[in-house]
Amino acid sequence: MKTNGVTKDERGFTIIELLISMTIMLGVTGVIFSLVDPARGTYRTQPEVSDLQQRLRVGTSFMASDLMMAGAGSPAGGTLMGSLMNFFAPVQPNRLGQINSDVDAGVFYRPDTITLMYIPPNAPQTSLSDPMPQTSSELKVTAQPNCPAGNQLCGFKEGQRILIFDDTGSYDDMTLTQVQTASLHLQHNKSVPGNDLSKKYGVGAQVAQVMQRTYYRNATTNQLMYYDGDQRDEAVVDNVVDLRFTYFGDPRPPILLKEVTEPAGPWTNYGPKPPGLGAVTSGWPAGENCAFLVDPGTGVHASRMADLSPNAEGLVPMPEAMLTDGPWCPDTLSPNRFDADLLRLRKIA
Repeated sequence: MKTNGVTKDERGFTIIELLISMTIMLGVTGVIFSLVDPARGTYRTQPEVSDLQQRLRVGTSFMASDLMMAGAGSPAGGTLMGSLMNFFAPVQPNRLGQINSDVDAGVFYRPDTITLMYIPPNAPQTSLSDPMPQTSSELKVTAQPNCPAGNQLCGFKEGQRILIFDDTGSYDDMTLTQVQTASLHLQHNKSVPGNDLSKKYGVGAQVAQVMQRTYYRNATTNQLMYYDGDQRDEAVVDNVVDLRFTYFGDPRPPILLKEVTEPAGPWTNYGPKPPGLGAVTSGWPAGENCAFLVDPGTGVHASRMADLSPNAEGLVPMPEAMLTDGPWCPDTLSPNRFDADLLRLRKIA
C-alpha cells in the first residue's frame, strides 16, 4: 500500500514517538546513575575514613602511653625517690605550662583537658646544692654521679623541660635555657616577670628532666590537641566531636609509713609528708600540710582527708566538685596549687 508514493512500512518514527523514547531512555539512565553514584562516593571517601581511623589509633596510643607513665618518679638516688604522687599531683584536669596556664586564670578543672607529668627512664636528675630564692634565673645543683670528667651535668640540655619539687607538695616546671657545667648551674626561663618560682626551694630539692603533656579538645576546630608545656601546640586528630575524662580514686585517706624525721622516703602511701611536729613549711599550722593535720586529742599526725567510702574496696568516682573544693596543696596561696584529692587518683577513663 502506498500513500503519496511512499510505502507505509518504509516510513520512520514521528517526532512524538522520538520524544517519548528519549524521555524513557533519560529516565532509565538517571536511575542507573543514581544507583552507581553512591558507590563512587564511597570509593572516594573510603581512603579518608581509613586515614582518620589510623590517625585516631595513633593519637589514642600516644595518649594511652603517657597515661601509663604518668606519675613515674625518680627510680633511685637522692632522698625524694618513688612516685611523684608522694610529692605532688602529676595528673591534673586542666592545662599547665608556660603559655595559657589554667591555674594562672584560676581554672582547676576542664572535662576535656588533662595534663600528665612523669620523669622518663634514664632521665638526668640532680638536686639543689644551695637554697634558691623565689626570683631566680638559675638553679645551683650538685654534680651528677656517673658523668664523664668535665661534664658533671651530662644529660641536661638546652630546650629541655625540667621539674623541681620537694617534700612539701611544691613543684615548678620550666625550660632549660643554658647548662653551665663548670659552675654546676642550670639557667631556666621560670624567672621571667610574673613567672617566678612558686616558692623558695631549700637544699636537696629534686631537679630532673620531665615529660609534660597536655591533651585537650579544641572546640573551634574539633581537633584533639597536644601541648608540650612550653611553646608548642599541635593537632593530633581531626573531627573530634567530644572528649571527656573521668577520674577514679582511692577511697582511703593517706597514712604515714614511717617517721617524718627519717632521712629518705617514701614517708606516706601517697601525698606529701607532713612537717615535723612544731615545724612550719607552708601556709598550714605547725606540723600540718594539705594531707595531714595534728590531732588535737593525741597530738600526733592524722589524715586531713576523709574516708570517701568506709566499707568500699574498689575505686570511687571523683567528680569536678571533689577536685575543686580543696584542701589545696601545698597551700591556698601557692600559684601552683592543686586539690589534694588529685593525690588519690588511680584510674582515668
